[in-house]
Amino acid sequence: MDKNFIKEINKRRTFAIISHPDAGKTTLTEKFLLYGGAIRLAGSVKSRKTQKHAVSDWMEIEKQRGISVTSSVMQFNYDGACINILDTPGHQDFSEDTYRTLTAADSAVMVIDCAKGVEPQTKKLFRVCKDRNIPIFTFINKLDRAGKDPFELMEEIEKVLGIQSYPMNWPIGTDGDFKGVYNRQKKRIELYQDGDHGQNIAKIVSKDLDDEGLADILGADYYQRLKDEVELLDMAGDDFDHDKVQNGELTPLFFGSAMTNFGVEPFLESFLKLTYKPEARNSNQGLIPPEDPNFSGFIFKIQANMNPAHRDRLAFIRICSGKFEKGMSVYNSRTGKKIRLAQPQQFLAQDREIVDTAYPGDIIGLHDPGLFKISDTLSEADPSLKYEKIPVFPPEHFSKIIPKNSMKRKQFLKGIQQLAEEGAIQVFKRPNIGIEEYIVGVVGVLQFQVLEYRLKNEYSVDIIMESMPHRYIRWIEMEGYDPDRFNATMDSMLVEDHEGNPAIILQNEWSIGKIEDRNTGVVLKDIYKKDLD
Repeated sequence: MDKNFIKEINKRRTFAIISHPDAGKTTLTEKFLLYGGAIRLAGSVKSRKTQKHAVSDWMEIEKQRGISVTSSVMQFNYDGACINILDTPGHQDFSEDTYRTLTAADSAVMVIDCAKGVEPQTKKLFRVCKDRNIPIFTFINKLDRAGKDPFELMEEIEKVLGIQSYPMNWPIGTDGDFKGVYNRQKKRIELYQDGDHGQNIAKIVSKDLDDEGLADILGADYYQRLKDEVELLDMAGDDFDHDKVQNGELTPLFFGSAMTNFGVEPFLESFLKLTYKPEARNSNQGLIPPEDPNFSGFIFKIQANMNPAHRDRLAFIRICSGKFEKGMSVYNSRTGKKIRLAQPQQFLAQDREIVDTAYPGDIIGLHDPGLFKISDTLSEADPSLKYEKIPVFPPEHFSKIIPKNSMKRKQFLKGIQQLAEEGAIQVFKRPNIGIEEYIVGVVGVLQFQVLEYRLKNEYSVDIIMESMPHRYIRWIEMEGYDPDRFNATMDSMLVEDHEGNPAIILQNEWSIGKIEDRNTGVVLKDIYKKDLD
């Protein structure tokens, strides 16, 4: 086997960053890029005065609001490793994009605000990671501000999330007077000198815990408190277990401040030592190891109009096995047809470059003239190979939408279709009603605003939206299903999704049981996912 091929696989680390909104996730992503040499100067997401925006937030609406509404993909090199970062939206209204993105990650970094602790969206995203048994690393952020006691945060993570934690370092000063950390692995104090308010790499001054001058540097109270807390951790804390980390049962805990760069580099170094190369992926043919010489991967994200000047559309593929080469021909398992991959691209947010080769663990963008759908498997040698289908999560809000100007119908239909294929919205129709009507379902109401914004700015279409009272959806599985004979309730409406799969939307959750009682043999599913075949 090609030694260089194996070497490239071993270098890869692919992880997603998750958090509740405003915990500092996008800022931490930028600091990784700063330390990896991918950018020279970090710009804060909230920096409105200088009009600098986070490198990973490329969509215009993100820059205006200072939030992430779509996942970004970035690659950089650090200390001999090739790192693929998937920066996800923190806002719960865009959690479906995050769920899809997590299927492409081998591990996750969970960012927690030290003052707020574990927040609702953190719990949701953690659960998705837990279900997939992927390693979770925790970065307790914003230590430059006053926050909760570190022991209290540890207890909260273990009680609320149900996962053991192991502090890899320990903060010195948690009341807005953060001075540095004690590195438990290296058994040394790491003090920080400000990197120009976080714009440049922070300098680290290392000291031994028994250094005679440390009490003078930290102050007697801080020094004694640190010694007591380290002793307590060593005596009463759990032992570090790498196997538990790999199985998602133990989370290594790091304290720091992404804004000031304190603790970022030690976190990155430890993360690379504790994580592994890409692992085998499940398919309809069993586990496919990354070392398999046949190229294969799956589409987990589609994004239209990343470059407004070119009105382009990109499909993001997670490479699972084999070596990717520009211009190669592959099979699409859904259609059975061969496709030539002519314009592959890698990313630093909106900055792209054409890539000639890529390896398992890498994420690349493929020019998509409408050939791909989310969950498509691409394979060099086997048109029957299929990786696990990415589930479709249930929308919780529904609206009927029509274009204001009927002359813009063509642009309207194109925009709706492309945004549905991206997974930005879910589109439904009522069967057999004889009129053209579109019902849009979203996980969070902010998605409606993004839909309206993007249709207007990317497709020049103004829309009229009529909010619907429905809050639940169930996909229908039933032998011999006939919408004309299906016995629904007064508060429900039969629909079909954009792939023609039957579903029912409802106003009240209690109606679900009634519908199951009325229709013999029906199975109502809240998450739509085709089994591997």
